[in-house]
Amino acid sequence: MNYTYIVKCADSTLYTGWTNDLDKRIKAHNSGKGAKYTKTRRPVKLVYYEEHETKNEAMSREYAIKHLTRKEKEILIKGNGNLCGSWMVKEDMIKAGEFEKIKKLTREAKELAE
Repeated sequence: MNYTYIVKCADSTLYTGWTNDLDKRIKAHNSGKGAKYTKTRRPVKLVYYEEHETKNEAMSREYAIKHLTRKEKEILIKGNGNLCGSWMVKEDMIKAGEFEKIKKLTREAKELAE
């Protein structure tokens, strides 16, 4: 299984990444062996993750999440994780890489939440 994840750093910034071993990756971030970005912002806390069948799906989703605003990322996190699992976003949209539609739906969800 592959994962796309968001961690909250000690300075309250959010870092998005992908991995095939979530536990190992979070431990690596917290030991200073993860990404350069998180190395100086420890400890990190896992606040969101999604499961993906393939590495390419996880990497594509990471790319899409990295292009969201902080507020949009917070909506993903507060929504108990997975806007992609909601009625608004169909699984075939994710598989087809239709991330602009997903971003649009995320923005619409943000407006509804306000």
